[in-house]
Amino acid sequence: MKTIRALTIAVLLTVTACGISPTDVQDRGNAPTIRIPPPSKTIYLIRDGRLALEPADVENDTVGSLLGALFDASTQPLGNRDTALRGFTYMGIKDSVNPVQRDEVQLPRTSTLTVFVRGEGTLTKLGKAQIVCTAQQDAAFELVKIVRENENRPSESEGRFTCGELK
Repeated sequence: MKTIRALTIAVLLTVTACGISPTDVQDRGNAPTIRIPPPSKTIYLIRDGRLALEPADVENDTVGSLLGALFDASTQPLGNRDTALRGFTYMGIKDSVNPVQRDEVQLPRTSTLTVFVRGEGTLTKLGKAQIVCTAQQDAAFELVKIVRENENRPSESEGRFTCGELK
């Protein structure tokens, strides 16, 4: 009898040991997700010698139209703002996804945006920063390469940059 009683107590303790009664599955909303915001309709101009985000008059927020607006601004009076891109022309962009190397671990692929410009003179660090920081508002581009197209000479690379290294 003592054995049955001890066994019954042990079973009851096991069933109610944690003090929490089981419940059905409850819906608590959507799973957490990360959403990369689209680039804004802004470009980088210069104010007081430093980069400053300014609204751009563009129909859409593609990198191509933002860069077009950035270079168009260099032909207009800008009031208390300025640009280091005067004398340079925006020729276009090319998006190239870095190819996967043989035997490489499959990680998310990074993208390099190549921006083609034309113009004489020196493309200053501040001018490069305007281009790169405007383009990298689109989080898809890890690097921005600037290529200068020359009229009677081969094209030349101005380098590969991130906004952070040029600010």
